[in-house]
Amino acid sequence: MSTIEIEGLHPLKGEVWIQGSKNAALPMAAAAILNRGTAVLRNVPEIHDIFCMIRILEAIGCRCRFEKNCLTIQAENLTRVAVPRSYVTAMRSSIVLLGPLLGRCGEAATYYPGGCSIGSRPINLHLHGLRSLGARIRELGDEKLAARADRLRGAKVILPFPSVGATENVLMAAVLAEGTTVLSGAAREPEIAQLCGFLNAMGARISGIGTDTLRIQGVSRLHDAEYTVAGDRIVAGTYLSCVMAAGGEALLRGADGRTLEEVLRGFAAMGAELTVRKEGVFISMKDRPLPVSLRTGPYPGFPTDLQSPLLSLLSVSRGEGEICETVFEDRFAAAEELKKMGARITVLGSRAVVDGRYPLTGAGVRATDLRGGAALVAAGLAAEGRTRVADCGHIFRGYEDICRDLSGLGADIRQTA
Repeated sequence: MSTIEIEGLHPLKGEVWIQGSKNAALPMAAAAILNRGTAVLRNVPEIHDIFCMIRILEAIGCRCRFEKNCLTIQAENLTRVAVPRSYVTAMRSSIVLLGPLLGRCGEAATYYPGGCSIGSRPINLHLHGLRSLGARIRELGDEKLAARADRLRGAKVILPFPSVGATENVLMAAVLAEGTTVLSGAAREPEIAQLCGFLNAMGARISGIGTDTLRIQGVSRLHDAEYTVAGDRIVAGTYLSCVMAAGGEALLRGADGRTLEEVLRGFAAMGAELTVRKEGVFISMKDRPLPVSLRTGPYPGFPTDLQSPLLSLLSVSRGEGEICETVFEDRFAAAEELKKMGARITVLGSRAVVDGRYPLTGAGVRATDLRGGAALVAAGLAAEGRTRVADCGHIFRGYEDICRDLSGLGADIRQTA
């Protein structure tokens, strides 16, 4: 795998465009197969996970064209209901095909998903929701799942935890089900609202968008539609953390401050000057971050996907801070890599205590997951000397070109073979 090299202590300044949302575009691409026609998605990020989803869609009979961030999916000739294992183990998001395949074809086959190594992420809530709609799901040997339904029927579905993936799967399965589905305990992430918007643009009837109770009135068929994916709030949060780590100021064009309220609140408490504008979010950071104690949680809480970049910020803060991780039980892998750079981090179960009063020094580190890898880049911007982030393929799963974006702000950063 390639390596990202960063020469630290160069303040950032300028503008950067925030790419389209990965976590919105992936389920939208899956939802496109519910329509026996053509869907066009604009502002789709050119990242590894999107290319993986395209290969899956093509493997089951769709025709896809992807150019200049515009993804066209023609799904009228869907021929297979089995998702190839090689793609499933490479990308956890592929599990969201289970719902739309059941909804359109009445059957689906897939495997337990892969993706980042950030702890156990069971899919029991996905299966619970789909079974509530009438799906018969068998767990076969070799980690394979086979689902079938003569006709999905609307039902009352209660999720005991607001799982984003389970919410997406139930939503997509219910769109073509007979009758009305009431989904309680649904995830409220902005990406769910975007998925609902896209489904409604294709003719679905979903109400309660943005709340934890979604009502889906089943329809007999969908129609062609176009939809523009909003900016990626996690990429925006990552780049905000990079400016805070390196110092300086930047305008993040395409970032929606309304979806970043808890992040902006936390970063403001750390000393960042933040302004939400029509065209994006402006940040100015004139000193080292102040320490804070923050807790991750489902939206609208502080996102777990920004916990690792926050860990980097606390590592260069002016005191002792703390993070409590409530979503995934094994998401402090970046801590061990940050320690190689001199970070003082103590992990106590779901808590990480960080003393940022010691300078970071560039070192050779390894990205073990997507967001942890991006956090190491942020730390490299704040470290003295050169940092080399190996296995950075993880980073490319979610960021179009982190080196291009940060170098455009003045960072000394490059990708090497």
